[in-house]
Amino acid sequence: MSSPAKLQDLPPKGGYQNIPFKRVPAKTYFKGWQMIAGYAGISTVGLFLYWLNVKENHRNEIEMRSARNVIYPLLLAERDREYLKQLRRNRDEEAELMKNVEGWEVGTWYGEPVFKTIPKDKLVEPTFQEFYVHTDYKHMAKRSDIKLMN
Repeated sequence: MSSPAKLQDLPPKGGYQNIPFKRVPAKTYFKGWQMIAGYAGISTVGLFLYWLNVKENHRNEIEMRSARNVIYPLLLAERDREYLKQLRRNRDEEAELMKNVEGWEVGTWYGEPVFKTIPKDKLVEPTFQEFYVHTDYKHMAKRSDIKLMN
């Protein structure tokens, strides 16, 4: 038995199509002057909107600065008020702590004034550690970090 003869691959009848090798230009939607005019128009609108935004931001900054200037004295007064309240709490805590010690007067060293040359009605501001003497150490340490940052 003989095997059938192998058929060779041949081109289709009529041959292959031509290979397109010529440049196909892209479809143009706008002309050059139209693109330049569009760019100029978009840039003009963008600059106008930017100018409006800058004006609004400037107006907001002025308003916030005015608000800060108005509220600043109130914040200072509240800070001073809280400071004096804490001094009073410290004094009351000292009186409670030392009530059983004989001869102890609050604000003195066993009846002897600590500051002899300062009038009695003048406020002697305590040191940082004296101010936080009756609080937890972690609160004082946290506040000291804040104080060191300023």
